[in-house]
Amino acid sequence: MTKVTQDSDAARLIARRDRLMGSAYRLFYENPIHLVKGEGVWLYDADGRKYLDLYNNVPHVGHCHPHVVEALTRQIRTLNTHTRYLHENVLDYAERLTEKFPDELDVAMFSCTGSEANELALRIARAYTGGTGIIVTEHAYHGNTQAIYQISTEDIPPEEIPDFVISVPAPDTYRGAYRGDDAGERYAAHIETAIDELRGRGVKPAAFVVDTIISSSGVVSPPPGYLKKAAEIIRAAGGLFVADEVQPGFGRTGKNFWGFEADEFAPDIATMGKPMGNGQPLAATVTRTEIVARFSQKSDYFNTFGGNPVSCAAGLAVLDVIETENLQQNALEVGQYLIDGLNDLATRHESIGDIRGSGLFLAVDLVKDRETREPATETASRVVNGLRDRGILTGSIGPGDNILKLRPPMVFSTENADYFLGIVDDVLTGA
Repeated sequence: MTKVTQDSDAARLIARRDRLMGSAYRLFYENPIHLVKGEGVWLYDADGRKYLDLYNNVPHVGHCHPHVVEALTRQIRTLNTHTRYLHENVLDYAERLTEKFPDELDVAMFSCTGSEANELALRIARAYTGGTGIIVTEHAYHGNTQAIYQISTEDIPPEEIPDFVISVPAPDTYRGAYRGDDAGERYAAHIETAIDELRGRGVKPAAFVVDTIISSSGVVSPPPGYLKKAAEIIRAAGGLFVADEVQPGFGRTGKNFWGFEADEFAPDIATMGKPMGNGQPLAATVTRTEIVARFSQKSDYFNTFGGNPVSCAAGLAVLDVIETENLQQNALEVGQYLIDGLNDLATRHESIGDIRGSGLFLAVDLVKDRETREPATETASRVVNGLRDRGILTGSIGPGDNILKLRPPMVFSTENADYFLGIVDDVLTGA
């Protein structure tokens, strides 16, 4: 429940929002923020106070990046239509995007959101395989359409999960059952069990869908070999491997441009969304020519706004900025700087149980006890809200809602990291 502890313009807006938009929409923080401006890694509220953004991956190359803004405004002054007409921007973006993938992933199909991209992936996988069964990890999130809600085990109540969906344990080597060198293979073996269970229900498997950094479970980062082994298992059963790259993609992990590149293999389908257009709605489903050919025998695809010239102009501009400003390397270097700083804080704060992730997608697992690893949910809430009160925006994730998620725009610097580390040190002391 939203709790406003002071009289402010925010209280008026909350009352108006509840009246006009209902109670299903949720706001961040006990004291929600009325934001009016963004620039780089900073956000500004209606009173002119600035906040360091360590949460938002949608403005991938920074809030209101000038190059992206210029590309958007130049195109929208000229034309905006849809993909049933020819346009160079759409084709140029499809070409540049698929060049970022292994050669066999050579077709891009556009939509507006990651939810749509994932739903299209399900349609394609089912058309290609003739199956309907979907395997996902526990506590996964893949979107909010009905079909994707059904496979988003973070959100859907267990009693609502349909018979054609089965979840497997998230490959968590901090809290999970397997922590040794063979953890990847042992976690992947659960996919074989899930396939057998689907068949026992009379359901043919169509796909294993996975967020390749396992972000909703706490950025657990799959152990080496897990993704590749999972692909081998699902393919042997006649299904496809779908890599959800909405969060780990576009260089965020620093080490790789895509999360699936942590293992040496290529998925059958990759999906992406949020960061592609730096806030302009743009998403994509990338796959192989022969997979799309079989899909097209059974169904056409059309999306009025997906891949429109303005959105593709934004997508092209985002790729420009990632490349010219060397943001993948920046993510790698600044991310390691953050990890080093957090490890230093862990020597003084017993509540820090684990620090994981890579690049500019990190997780700080807060615990009541380092031996038992019991989630410190209340501590995490106090830290998130304490940081907000000190001008830093982040959030918490995981089954225990005890894991700080650090996911700033890719232009985040070592100076920004020092600012954060100093304040989080103070907040942890008081938490």
